[in-house]
Amino acid sequence: MKSELNWLAAQTLKGGMNRRDFLARAGALGVSAAFANTIIADTARAAGPRKGGTMLLAMSGGQATDSLDPALASNEAAFMVLKHFGDTLVEVAADGSLVMRLATDVRSSDDAKVWTFAIRRDVPFHNGAKLTPSDVVATLQRHAGDESKSGALGLLRGIDKVEASGNDVIVTLKEANADLPYLMSDYHLIIQPGGGVDAPDAGIGTGPYKVVQADHGVRYAFEKFADYFDDDRGHVDAAEMTIISDDTARVAALRSGQAHMINRIPPKVAGLFERIPDLTLHSAGGRSHYAFLMHCNTAPFDNNELRLALKYAMDREEMVDKILFGHGSLGNDMPINAAYPLFSDDIEQRTYDPDKAAEHYRASGHEGPIVLRTADTAFPGAVDACQLFQQTAAAAGITIEIKREPNDGYWSDVWNKQPFCTSYWGGRPTQDGMYSTAYLSSADWNDTRFFNPEFDAKVLQARSETDEARRRAIYRDMGLMVRDTGGLLCPMFANWVEGTSNQVAGWHDDPAQNMMNGFATIKCWLTA
Repeated sequence: MKSELNWLAAQTLKGGMNRRDFLARAGALGVSAAFANTIIADTARAAGPRKGGTMLLAMSGGQATDSLDPALASNEAAFMVLKHFGDTLVEVAADGSLVMRLATDVRSSDDAKVWTFAIRRDVPFHNGAKLTPSDVVATLQRHAGDESKSGALGLLRGIDKVEASGNDVIVTLKEANADLPYLMSDYHLIIQPGGGVDAPDAGIGTGPYKVVQADHGVRYAFEKFADYFDDDRGHVDAAEMTIISDDTARVAALRSGQAHMINRIPPKVAGLFERIPDLTLHSAGGRSHYAFLMHCNTAPFDNNELRLALKYAMDREEMVDKILFGHGSLGNDMPINAAYPLFSDDIEQRTYDPDKAAEHYRASGHEGPIVLRTADTAFPGAVDACQLFQQTAAAAGITIEIKREPNDGYWSDVWNKQPFCTSYWGGRPTQDGMYSTAYLSSADWNDTRFFNPEFDAKVLQARSETDEARRRAIYRDMGLMVRDTGGLLCPMFANWVEGTSNQVAGWHDDPAQNMMNGFATIKCWLTA
């Protein structure tokens, strides 16, 4: 039977049979649609990438205020743009292993305070210049500078100095950090000519595609960079990315052939989507979490009794059932889950308790409605999630007033500015990466305004701890601090739910970020 399925899959990929007929024949052999689609994917990978064509991508999350400056990328559309035109020193594979990219080797001193990155030779930028260690030094210095607004600033605070030595870049840390190579995979840290100091938004990198059009919030166009250093990536001649924030319109674009792949399929329609012929649903679980963010330094959320009241007023199981429809798991008011290798699974799961919520609410002394801002672009089902929260909070005597904001401008005008809003995080490869980006007091993206010197000290302590058991214990303490005193209300960890047409091959699930950690148009190819 397997040989017959493989033959049928090969005929489908050659265009001799459409996917609907293939699934019908597979069903007649007693094979499920999911397994049949796996056979198609395996056959496509075995056949190897087909070169050429134009890959069409429809994305949510983009806005008119976006920029090509990697430091400022703050949504999934901007994240995808960076992946097209830029490369980082290293990457983290889907299995969590470290992959060399613009660095060919990484080594450290015994105390993990001095790290040396050997830089790949003869790599061209899109402007014709060749990559040098000086470009790497300037890039890291720009993101870590005193005036930096980079989303990677929190990751780089521990750097004492960066310098070039021959073909190496040497990073000296103030404190030891065994995770430093993983931090260098952050998507903001794509290497730019001269570090991007003179032209941070020029869109020039070493990546597989060159930017030929950037109409922020509307459309981006890319063409293959003929001199790209890696033949295993960048299989299509061109890629086009259209911003479609409306979920229904984005799914319609895939169904009509206006897109080959889309992100953010609403979980509530995922079951129906799976039954659409010639389309494939992908659902990858990992570190992504949906968030209700409270600024701990802004009234009334500067009162931890009120923050606890809101946390106990959230019915997480209802959220997972009615918002994720099985494509995710429970959150526990901390940004870390079992996808992280040093996660402690003995922390008690917070549950919906309207009586306890009412008790904390009375202790807070707060009266009157609490304004919660949201938008469709915050996360799939964000508005519905707010309405569910409004209902369960009401049972505890808490009045939530939902303010629906425009999609365009949400990430520049609401997130990280308004004191109570919805958001999402894709997570980071390590616990240190997540905490340093969003919970360290000095982090530019500390979007809950969680300023805690004791927590900051534990971040540094964990970085330099080489004993795994002791490091796990430190991270457990940090998780409890965020859970019980922080401004993160995290009801759920969500799968990346995305879709591709039957013309796309080479897809593999990656839990790190949406669209195969941003590499969907880079690692996939078109079968016709």
